[in-house]
Amino acid sequence: MFYFRTVSVNPLLPERIHRLRELSRNLWFSWNQQARELFKDIDPRLWEQVGHNPVKLLLQVRREDLDRASLDGTYLSKYDAVMSEFDKYMSEEKWLQRLHPQYKKHVIAYFSAEFGLHESCPVYSGGLGVLAGDHAKSASDLGLPLVGVGLMYRHGYFNQRIDRDGWQQAIYPDLNFNEMPVMPVVGASGLETTVAVEYPGRTVFARVWEVKVGLNRIFLLDSDLPLNLKEDRKITGQLYGGGSKNRIAQEIMLGVGGVRALKAIGIIPSVWHINEGHAAFLTLERMREMVSAGIPASTARDAVRSNTVFTTHTPVPAGHDVFDRSIAERYLQELCRDTGMECEAFIEQGWDVQQGEFNMTLLAMRMTGYCNGVSKLHGEVSRHMFHRFYPGLSVEEVPITSVTNGVHADTWIAETWKNVFERYLGQGWAEPGNAGDILNQLNEIPDREIWEVHNCLKNAMVQFVREKLREQKYQHRETPEAMAEVDNALIPGALTIGFARRFATYKRATLIFSEQDRLASILNNPDRPVQIIFAGKAHPADRSGMELIRCILDYAQQEHFRGKVVFLEDYDINVARNLVHGVDIWLNTPVWPMEASGTSGMKAAMNGVLHCSVLDGWWPEGYNGKNGFSIGRPGDMQFNRSDQDRDDTRNLYRVLEELVIPLYYERQDNVPTRWVAMMRESIRMAIEHFSTARMVSEYTERLYIPAIDRGIAFMESGLEVAEQTGRFKKFMQENWHHVRVDQVATNGKWNMEAGEELELESVVKLGPISPGSVTVEITFGDDRGGYLDHLKTRPMDLQGQVGEGAYRFMGRLPLGQGTFGYTVRVRPDYQDRVAMFDTPLVRWADSF
Repeated sequence: MFYFRTVSVNPLLPERIHRLRELSRNLWFSWNQQARELFKDIDPRLWEQVGHNPVKLLLQVRREDLDRASLDGTYLSKYDAVMSEFDKYMSEEKWLQRLHPQYKKHVIAYFSAEFGLHESCPVYSGGLGVLAGDHAKSASDLGLPLVGVGLMYRHGYFNQRIDRDGWQQAIYPDLNFNEMPVMPVVGASGLETTVAVEYPGRTVFARVWEVKVGLNRIFLLDSDLPLNLKEDRKITGQLYGGGSKNRIAQEIMLGVGGVRALKAIGIIPSVWHINEGHAAFLTLERMREMVSAGIPASTARDAVRSNTVFTTHTPVPAGHDVFDRSIAERYLQELCRDTGMECEAFIEQGWDVQQGEFNMTLLAMRMTGYCNGVSKLHGEVSRHMFHRFYPGLSVEEVPITSVTNGVHADTWIAETWKNVFERYLGQGWAEPGNAGDILNQLNEIPDREIWEVHNCLKNAMVQFVREKLREQKYQHRETPEAMAEVDNALIPGALTIGFARRFATYKRATLIFSEQDRLASILNNPDRPVQIIFAGKAHPADRSGMELIRCILDYAQQEHFRGKVVFLEDYDINVARNLVHGVDIWLNTPVWPMEASGTSGMKAAMNGVLHCSVLDGWWPEGYNGKNGFSIGRPGDMQFNRSDQDRDDTRNLYRVLEELVIPLYYERQDNVPTRWVAMMRESIRMAIEHFSTARMVSEYTERLYIPAIDRGIAFMESGLEVAEQTGRFKKFMQENWHHVRVDQVATNGKWNMEAGEELELESVVKLGPISPGSVTVEITFGDDRGGYLDHLKTRPMDLQGQVGEGAYRFMGRLPLGQGTFGYTVRVRPDYQDRVAMFDTPLVRWADSF
């Protein structure tokens, strides 16, 4: 192979429409239909050929087509309107400036292994990346100054092809970055910005690319440079590809290289957000920077924790990257050199003693001050998962909160629906804070209009699916007769179920086929037909996931399922968009509680597609009995997989046969009025509670602003606060063994009257610890027969010293009606803690 350089030669745009190039390189177009139409209208066929990529279109469009557009009065009116809207968007005051103006210049650095923004920028695999993309879009909408940091994968994730035997084949495209809405970052010197990262025995360089997302930017690192070794050029070759060595190399580039990229560009974040554990090494690089500036390692660690947020996304063990100690030591040795911390000590931050492995999720949890799951249930599940690392705490006090995911409404709601909403609800129907009041006006939209809009989108979806099936059959070189079958695939008027997501075994894509004869009877009912559309990719190393795809394709070929069960290849943002707009039911059947959130159902719900799901992920928060369907009841943490499969199968068929199908086919003047009522409630619920506008505003007020304030407090004190925090924690850890709840006296009896007051008096031995450095408290909650649930606390007052290192405390607790348990405990307490158990030490009363 020989060296060469690449140049992209763009056509000279007519002056009247010269800003098309600017528009093509800002992903704002991805959530503005009129902006996309400016490119589509120039050459509709080319627009489809280039995969809705405006940069590629401008590279290939004919000059005469550009000239024609520049002279077309109708086109120019649309162009002027779009550019005026774009300029207004880029300059107007937004939510953050109105509600929190003092934070408008504080940058949030959001690190993620993938960003799913649009099909023209295919460096994502699925839900995690699309969530990151939606996060960035809503941050821009809200005026939150956010910069994304990720990797620029030469081969993306992979393109999915199904061979004639039904097996998934992974095709790795060579992405041409010059034909994507990205640009290399160029410094003041006129040279492209690069960063250098140390790896075992060598240094690896990475170019930095920029993606504009409205007001914000995402920076992506690319190691495919000629000055790197061949193996190092592959570090950013493929998303989630390669073995352990390549994965840790990627995560070092993301975390360490990402911090260095921001520094090279001149960006100083106030908050660092780690989106899943892949980017946890950013904490290592931030420590190195501080120690190099003369800050002690222990102080640097607390300073890093002070303004770093971590979001964990999965309760599935395979979703947490882990490495052998030997690999971790080899790759981190050089990077730890200037951190003031021995490599072994840093590895201990992520070391799981029980499993004997270095866990990136655990590293992120221990090196950040704020941690959250992505739904209320997932927060609870995560607290159970990681409770073993906090042995003194109750499960519910494990320091993991939750911020439920959302989706970007402007990206995922069909344009037809937006037009209807604007006509009936007015402008600003999706604005944060406005949604609840405005969406109550949904009742003003006539049932028939809602149904007609849905059927219009459904018909378009059916045509899209047929075209995809036609392409698949053409690639397989099937007979003309087989090609003709596509015209009869799917009945536009039939109840259509969509199941599109990553094909991991816990998602149970084939659960609906558990009783094939029963399903065949459901699908082939001549009066009430039903059909199912499947789409999704399995990781190339997941043989079990690929087997699920093959099974579905086998079912689809059986006579009683032919034309009624279809599978679409190469699931991506474009396929997802068409499906969530047009199916009737969005089916979700994960093993409870393995679904952390499940944002595809939110996208469907915003379009009036009813969600039918196990009560997992976001659905326990969303389901109210009037906006979709639940499969079974809430699960139990002590679930049995085989029992769950049996129960969920029975409940799935019951819901379909007794609720979904009858309701869909119940008509009044050809309109299923009760179904439409559920659609209306689904739309209201999803837009009001499950948008990324709500999600990002919640992150801002609950996590980002506290992290900014804490970081400022640390820095304004010259890191004296961090030093004091470090000293306090060290002192507590070294002396906590002295702490004991020695005596507890109480007036509590087995039966007491409501309104009485429970009194407790306790002698607590603290040794060298001062009583002002701890909180002694009555801890009480619901008695669950072995543990207390829904814990509450009431502080006890210091009464005086009763001996060397021993103190008497007293507390009172007014009694409400019911049965509860109570005890006394001691925990560290200091002014600058992030959370109650920032220092996870606690001592409980043994017995009294």
